Amino acid sequence: HWRVSALNLASLASDIVALYYRLFPNRSNINAEELQDLLIPLPSVEIQRSLVAEIEAARQTQKQKLAKADGLLSSLDAYLLDQIGLSAPEESNQKVFAISLKQVGSDKRIDADYFHPERILAIRDQKTRTGLRSERLTEIASFVRDTFPAADSEGYIGLANVQSNTGELVESGDKEAKGQSFIFLENDVLFARLRPYLNKVLRAEKSGICSTEFHVIRIKPSYKKDVLPDYLATILRSSLILAQTKHMMTGNTHPRLASEDVVNLVVPIPVRGIQERIVAEIKRRRLDARQLRQEAETEWEAAKTRFEHKLLGEEV
Repeated sequence: HWRVSALNLASLASDIVALYYRLFPNRSNINAEELQDLLIPLPSVEIQRSLVAEIEAARQTQKQKLAKADGLLSSLDAYLLDQIGLSAPEESNQKVFAISLKQVGSDKRIDADYFHPERILAIRDQKTRTGLRSERLTEIASFVRDTFPAADSEGYIGLANVQSNTGELVESGDKEAKGQSFIFLENDVLFARLRPYLNKVLRAEKSGICSTEFHVIRIKPSYKKDVLPDYLATILRSSLILAQTKHMMTGNTHPRLASEDVVNLVVPIPVRGIQERIVAEIKRRRLDARQLRQEAETEWEAAKTRFEHKLLGEEV
């Protein structure tokens, strides 16, 4: 039998605490004194090394699968732009550029960054591409602001629940549901107002409520045959749109994309056949990514269970 020793657990992983609650399910909390006096199995150094090597190998496998899953979706940008015949905008740190007084007057903005060449060229490339139609977002979609009292609900989506660059829902411990929320419907697109450079854009797979830090974008009935929801969400996550939003933000501490600016985003609208091909690829990658995440979670949970059994000297 292994000897048992009392150790200072302040620096140990949260998995130990989780194990404590599993062993003592009737305890609602654990204080610092109890944590310091908690007794844990302390096997020989050789066994510790074997256990650590095994759990670390499992952790690396989990990380690799999660990274591959994220990569399947975040790498859609190159495929998307290739399908519609555009190139990714070149990043530019240019600080000095010239614009006409007429342009300032027509756009009703006087801040310099709004007229940055990176944004102007991203729009110009769309409008000059032969055979490609482009529209301002306000022409093809409505911005819905139907409110509902916020409440802790499974249907609530906060900013922390949307993964950057992939548009996937993720779990979050943040308690954002307070005050008012926006109501959204299936196939609406949620576009983050706060820090748009984080690229949090989601196509709703079912109805629910969300943080008011999202713009709720709904394709107009007259455009439903011309614009597919999955395509719209994906193009709004693309480098083509990011090149526009990064120069349209206002505010220093909490930069946001104002309602009067997001409506003026210029989006390319290829023919429906191209959109359908893009959406089919999106769905294939999303399915593969979710399967990889599920595998990573299942295998990681199994590895932790094996670790616990071996630590307690039980047969696996």
